[in-house]
Amino acid sequence: MYSSFYGVSSSKIFFFFFFFFFVSFSIAALPQNPSGKSFSSSASGQINSNSVLVALLDSHYTELAELVEKALLLQTLEETVGNHNITIFAPRNEALERQLDPEFKRFLLEPGNLKSLQSLLMFHIIPKRVGSHQWPDPKAGPVKHNTLCNDHLHLTSKPTGKKTVDSVELIRPDDVIRPDGVIHGIQQLLVPRSVIEDFNKRRNLRSISAVLPEGAPEVDPRTNRLKKPAPVPVGAPPVLPIYDAMAPGPSLAPAPAPGPGGPHHHFDGESQVKDFIQTLLHYGGYNEMADILVNLTSLATEMGRLVSEGYVITVLSPNDEAMAKLTTDQLSEPGAPEQIIYYHIIPEYQTEESMYNAVRRFGKVRYDTLRLPHKVVAQEADGSVKFGHGEGSAYLFDPDIYTDGRISVQGIDGVLFPEEETEIAKKPSVVKVASKPRRGKLLLEVGCWMLGTLGQDSRFRSCQ
Repeated sequence: MYSSFYGVSSSKIFFFFFFFFFVSFSIAALPQNPSGKSFSSSASGQINSNSVLVALLDSHYTELAELVEKALLLQTLEETVGNHNITIFAPRNEALERQLDPEFKRFLLEPGNLKSLQSLLMFHIIPKRVGSHQWPDPKAGPVKHNTLCNDHLHLTSKPTGKKTVDSVELIRPDDVIRPDGVIHGIQQLLVPRSVIEDFNKRRNLRSISAVLPEGAPEVDPRTNRLKKPAPVPVGAPPVLPIYDAMAPGPSLAPAPAPGPGGPHHHFDGESQVKDFIQTLLHYGGYNEMADILVNLTSLATEMGRLVSEGYVITVLSPNDEAMAKLTTDQLSEPGAPEQIIYYHIIPEYQTEESMYNAVRRFGKVRYDTLRLPHKVVAQEADGSVKFGHGEGSAYLFDPDIYTDGRISVQGIDGVLFPEEETEIAKKPSVVKVASKPRRGKLLLEVGCWMLGTLGQDSRFRSCQ
């Protein structure tokens, strides 16, 4: 009944073509992205050139793109885009350049406030696609959406047709559209409540200023302790100098010192020291200094205790290139790392501006250090501040790496050592005494002896 081609029946050929057509039709009918996830990220983790992140970096929102790079958020956003679509609310450049409070912008760009900057930027990103046509109806009221910083935004529509994001007007809806997300242009910056609280906390004068104590407490010279502890208000500086509050040896044990810290902990020195060490690591180029403070010594704990007691310090931090020049002999002796770091800690709060103004006005300035009795000399050189003398000098390389009102960290390009006070021993001068000729004296003695034998020596005075 069925004909055959080259030994194969026509019925088998018919069933083969029918099966091939059915499979092709089924594959074409499947959804392209059933899970709703974005596939802009390749299997190797690289971002596609058509991604919304690439579009943001290449868009006219240059100020926002620059902040994203400074906040080190590119890797986090790449992982987010690899999981789902995102919606970015991008403020216009004028809102970040001219309309933003200069003090608040300075607060965001400080290395110690990296978490606040990251929270601020992630507050502008929703982990889902929300187009302009998906805005809620004016009669429905605001709709809440979660952001990447574990906070939420409210999208509302007004009867006039304006769309808002937390009372900020949407001025360029669907400005950039990509397969993995969309960018909307907004009028101004969105600031979450957590960032406002951090800014107000840092700006609070009570946590960064010192108040003079009332009264004049007496210090017992025998015990070097207060006879009668006077009432010290919150924020007052310690009564005793910082050297009395330091540990008795190179970070052997903490020594109690009266001050506003004590059991009340008006200042959280431990968290402040931890914050500035993390800032050193994020800043880059100062890993060796952070390693010495935390691992090689216990200076980080001692510095935190001093700050908790109310003292302020300025750390001159050598970079990794300078620390690499230290030899093993310089670090192997007991207490050598502590003594090196002590010479780089100034027991007062100084910034790049204050030190530069001082050296411009007074020429050479000698700052006390925690390594008694040595002082570090600062002077102006090449429009910057230079510390030390000769080959052992170092320049202020990275100013104001960390400044919070209690701890100031200034990056320098060399390791400082105190001048060795060598005493030149005065050798006693050798006086050459010329020997007098004894020839005439010998002849006189022989003559007196001969006269003495004859009994006539009493007649000559020289023989008496």
